[in-house]
Amino acid sequence: MPEARTWQFRWWRNAPQEQRRTVRFVAVSAVTGLVVATGAVAAAGPWDSGQRKAERARSAAGSATRGERHAEARVPLADPVLASLGGQPGATGGKSGRAAAPAPTRNGLTDTLKPLLDDGGLGPDRSASVVDVATGEQLYGADQDTAYTPASTVKLATAAAALSALGPDHRIDTTVVTGKDGMVLVGGGDPTLTARQGTADASLRTLADATARALKARGTTRTKLAYDTSRYAGPAQHVIGPNENIAPMSALMIDEGRQDDSDRGPAERSADPAADAAGEFASLLRERGVEIDGDPAGGSAPAKAERIAAVSSPPLSALVERTLTNSDNDIAEALARQTALASGQPASFEGAAKAVTDRLTALGLPMSGAHIADGSGLDRADQVSAALLSQLLARAADPGHPELRPVLTGLPVAGFSGTLRSRYGVDDHAAGRGTVRAKTGTLTGVNSLAGTTVDADGRLLAFAFLTSGTGDPDGAQRALDSLATAVAGCGCR
Repeated sequence: MPEARTWQFRWWRNAPQEQRRTVRFVAVSAVTGLVVATGAVAAAGPWDSGQRKAERARSAAGSATRGERHAEARVPLADPVLASLGGQPGATGGKSGRAAAPAPTRNGLTDTLKPLLDDGGLGPDRSASVVDVATGEQLYGADQDTAYTPASTVKLATAAAALSALGPDHRIDTTVVTGKDGMVLVGGGDPTLTARQGTADASLRTLADATARALKARGTTRTKLAYDTSRYAGPAQHVIGPNENIAPMSALMIDEGRQDDSDRGPAERSADPAADAAGEFASLLRERGVEIDGDPAGGSAPAKAERIAAVSSPPLSALVERTLTNSDNDIAEALARQTALASGQPASFEGAAKAVTDRLTALGLPMSGAHIADGSGLDRADQVSAALLSQLLARAADPGHPELRPVLTGLPVAGFSGTLRSRYGVDDHAAGRGTVRAKTGTLTGVNSLAGTTVDADGRLLAFAFLTSGTGDPDGAQRALDSLATAVAGCGCR
């Protein structure tokens, strides 16, 4: 090795000046490339073992279906996302990193977006809002204060309200407690409880293991089983009726009431998720040597019942990310009900809607004309404005609201993840691929897109585009993607 170093030194000393410059250029390029790659990895975060945490369990499942027919360890707050997308926080020079790049001008954005907003693929009702995340200033607006049906982009509001009410570390418990005559399986409203093999946080199998051990330690190998769903109130059926996009609401269910092996998207659902979950739990206990007398029956846990065993959901931050990435209707409705419980409201559609509305109001968001009817956006009675959605996204990036950060980290990445995985693949949308991060919304005649992007100058912007009365959903999606791509590729000054 000393000989090699001596040879390298002599070569450098005798090398022509042009060769030296070439070597320096290659070395600097390599280092620069490493820095850029590191920034790109951070931008897609949070990560764990080389994979985005919110998608770890779903990465091998293949491409999600287009539109809204699509279906963990502790998730840290996502400062790396903001740092990479908007500059380095705390940068010298008197300005934070997010405010260091120049903001686009109103005239520049108007010249770029107005022709695209006139696209015939959009419906007669269309609105737009673009906000500077660093300052909260609206840079472009078109009918931005008028409330329209948002479809699944209302999940952004549901997620922000839940995080505001409960915090990102909150978990939902499913418990087994002593009953008056046997034991009671108590549903806490965890939509991720699963009976499938695997390593999920909330596993019915793990709960059965712990329950069987505890009973045997007490000398019990035969008992009765009841189940308690009283944590939820009101009608179980969504206003759209029985539907493959959402199960009946229940505080106790397994695998979102799915009757197949899917974990997202449309699927036949159980008509009675709680009874099915309790029946499966009884079968698992029998497999573990605990006999259950008869079939499980609905009941109530005693007020001061002793806890026998419990499992917990992933943290709320992970639930929010999964909700937004996959546009998961069941988890969205569960988040709305958890918000209601934290706010002293009944865990019903009505109580959840009031709780979410109150939380959004407390965050200081523009609520004029807003009407929250459900947590998922399947109800056409939902009404929000583009200004509300764009300001909500800007608020999620506010250093004063770190609890809201999962709203940003859960956004699908254009061309790569969730409901945007199959979009932004064509040449005229290439500038948005990997840069646009946005929640999609699709109902018949309704299309929406709301998210964040970094423009050509490095400025982090939030946007929301809503349209209704569309006759061609694919054409509407392309028009919305063109708008977001234009924001991403525009310095617009």
